Amino acid sequence: MPFSAVIVDDEQLARDELAYLLKSAGEVNVVAQGKNGLEAVNLIKEHNPDLVFLDVQMPGLDGFGVIKKLLDKKIPLPKIVFATAFDQYAVKAFEVNAVDYLLKPFDKKRVALAVQKARAQQGAEGLPVEKIDALVRMLQAPKAQTSKILLKAVGRMFLVDQKEICYASIEDGVITVVTAGASGMEGHSNCRTLEELLASLDPGLFWRAHRSYLVNINRIREVVPWFKSSYQLRMDDKKQSEIPVSRAQTKRLRELFGL
Repeated sequence: MPFSAVIVDDEQLARDELAYLLKSAGEVNVVAQGKNGLEAVNLIKEHNPDLVFLDVQMPGLDGFGVIKKLLDKKIPLPKIVFATAFDQYAVKAFEVNAVDYLLKPFDKKRVALAVQKARAQQGAEGLPVEKIDALVRMLQAPKAQTSKILLKAVGRMFLVDQKEICYASIEDGVITVVTAGASGMEGHSNCRTLEELLASLDPGLFWRAHRSYLVNINRIREVVPWFKSSYQLRMDDKKQSEIPVSRAQTKRLRELFGL
């Protein structure tokens, strides 16, 4: 009997590629596809698949959040293969915890091997919770700060120098990062909170001007007086975006620029 499988990835191209490779591998019937974590939970509940190919890095509810949500709802865990574009440090974390993964871009032989491994484990229980917990702890462990930040945009992944970041905002759990200048770009961060993103940035450059915004203080073009003694920041991106300064941060703004 072929495996029933669900593919969940926020990038259409990645879903199409994996579905094509699984069809080539045989023994797998893709019954549904989803583009985010919430869809993943609903599709797994609805279809009860044998196998789920789950993107780790999705805006909002990520792959690990999906596992937690399934456990909270007491939905039985299927066999899970994580899809990731993580670095070698993270790949090691998957290997140490004996959790199967596919590294992007996908490789035909590796996809076939993942299906074979799932077939060999047929009848065994799903992913042990302690392995997921250990994996998440390893991935969240502090690493050496890098000057580059990974952004996802137009189906690709870009490494952007911190100094080029103009500001970051969060809405509905999705973090958008905008870079500076007329040729600037806009992309999504894999971080789940602004606190998490800020922890990976230079604290001498970045300031939490508002609960929903982080700004690069070197990319502030203009401080605009607003009503009731408040301010907005006009930024150095191509739209010259205006970022609110919360009342709690007004004092810090005055200290920064001697207002």
